[in-house]
Amino acid sequence: MGVIAESTVAYAQPLLDETDGSVEEMQKAFTLAQVCWNLALLSEEARDAELAEMRPSFSMNDTEFEDFRRSVVMPMVQRHHEMFPNMPRLGTKGASPVTPAPQPPPAPAVREERFPGTGRNAPCPCKSGKKFKRCCGR
Repeated sequence: MGVIAESTVAYAQPLLDETDGSVEEMQKAFTLAQVCWNLALLSEEARDAELAEMRPSFSMNDTEFEDFRRSVVMPMVQRHHEMFPNMPRLGTKGASPVTPAPQPPPAPAVREERFPGTGRNAPCPCKSGKKFKRCCGR
């Protein structure tokens, strides 16, 4: 398993421990972990707005949702901040939601020709008697 997969499993471990081990429960735990991961990347204001937008999809009353938020979501967000302290967060100073486009590689240095305009197979202008490509053209 790669580093990213190991990190994801380690992050989701508290939710995975609460499952009965079935595939469905594990998938639900990983889905919830991904939601919490994404919420952890947001500023507090953006996180609250996102949670409010998600609220209807959870089919919970206000009390149940607030308990879920307090006992599951916020501890997972805190866990993310502790496990990945250097990960940039959107809406915070220094974070950028858009990755800058990669810059083209620098142009290769142009070699200055000693005898410009000389053909490769022409006699070398240095009077060595060799072809230019075998003498000064190297």
